[in-house]
Amino acid sequence: MKKIILSMLILTAVYSCKKESPNTDGTATTDSLSVTQNTTAQGSTYVPKELSPENVGQHLAKSNDTLYVTNFFATWCGPCMKEIPSFKNKMQELKDKPVKFTFVNLDDKNDWDIAVKNFVVENNLAANVILLDGQKLDQDFFSKNFKQWDGGSIPFTFMRKGNQTDEYLGMMTEEVLNSKIDAFLK
Repeated sequence: MKKIILSMLILTAVYSCKKESPNTDGTATTDSLSVTQNTTAQGSTYVPKELSPENVGQHLAKSNDTLYVTNFFATWCGPCMKEIPSFKNKMQELKDKPVKFTFVNLDDKNDWDIAVKNFVVENNLAANVILLDGQKLDQDFFSKNFKQWDGGSIPFTFMRKGNQTDEYLGMMTEEVLNSKIDAFLK
């Protein structure tokens, strides 16, 4: 069953995403999300931390006064890469607010050391990216954590503040992202 789900996820993503290089503007952003990092003083050899599906599920279930914005992406997904600048802009805008951004990478494990590492360093997102091995995902992960998303395609964004949640499948424009976050922060 895991292989079928993963195969469907990959096939759907391949057909909906084309491989592109991330468009970065060279600006640095930070966020308050605490994810254990393995970095040098310069941060150039950052190795993102891998979390189990259970640990990602625990992150998704956090229910307090903080708004958690969790984006599932892959570096080879064109729409995923196109929406990252909007997320980075919003992160910078809300850096002093109780909002935490996390990017859950779904690239193949073979791509973690090069493609994902390059993406993290180029976008200065070391504190925000976690790795999730798609081979470990099963239908229970999706049904336990989401109302709509079955893992069939990316990008996917999940937001939670307290008991209020929002799910968005597909590339999020800056206007949609702003509207959704503003609705949570009112």
